[in-house]
Amino acid sequence: MAAAQEPSNLNIANALTVLRILGVPVFGWLLLKDGGESVDYRIAAWVTFGLLMVTDKIDGDLARKHNLITNFGKLADPIADKALTGMAFVGISIIHPIFWPVAIIILVREWGITLMRFVVKKHGVMPAGQGGKIKTVLQAAAIGGYLLPFDLWNNAPSDWKDTPSDIMIWVTNVVMAAALAITLSTAVQYVRDAKTLRRESKAAAGQ
Repeated sequence: MAAAQEPSNLNIANALTVLRILGVPVFGWLLLKDGGESVDYRIAAWVTFGLLMVTDKIDGDLARKHNLITNFGKLADPIADKALTGMAFVGISIIHPIFWPVAIIILVREWGITLMRFVVKKHGVMPAGQGGKIKTVLQAAAIGGYLLPFDLWNNAPSDWKDTPSDIMIWVTNVVMAAALAITLSTAVQYVRDAKTLRRESKAAAGQ
C-alpha cells in the first residue's frame, strides 16, 4: 500500500500562517507609531493583533479539516505565534517600561519551551495541554488590554476619580498576573513531560 502523499505547501492554511508572519512588522509599526502616544494607531494595532490571532485558529482548523497539515506548517505555525506575541510584549514594554521584567520572563519561557519541543521531537511529540491553551487565551486577552490606549484616555481631562479606563487597566493587570502564573506553571509541567518522554523513549529502545 502506497504511503499517503503529504499535501502541497501551497495551501490556504500555510498561506494564513505566512500572512501572520508578514503581519507582525505591520502590527509593530502601528503599535509604536508616535511612540505609542497615538490613540488612532493604538486602536489600529489592537484590531490588527486581533485579526492576526484569528488567523491562528482558522489555519489550524482548515489544516485539520481538509488534511492540509505539512512539515512547513508544523514549523512555521509556532514561529508565527511566538513572533506575534513576542512583538506584542516587546512593543508594550517599550511603551510601558515597567512591563519589561514580565515580558522577559514570558519570552524566555515561550522560546525556551519551543526549543525544547524541537530537541525532544526525536523521542516523540509533546501535545499542547489544557493549561497551555488557557495560557494562550489569557496572554492574548492581557495583550489586547495593554494595546488599547486606556492610559491615554485616562490622562484626558476628567473630574472622575475612578474612570472606566482605571477599571480596565486594573482588570488587564489581573489577567496578566494570571497569565504569568499559568505561563510559569505550565513551563514546569512541560519540562517534566519532556523528561518523562525522553526516559520512556530510551527505555523502549533498550538504552
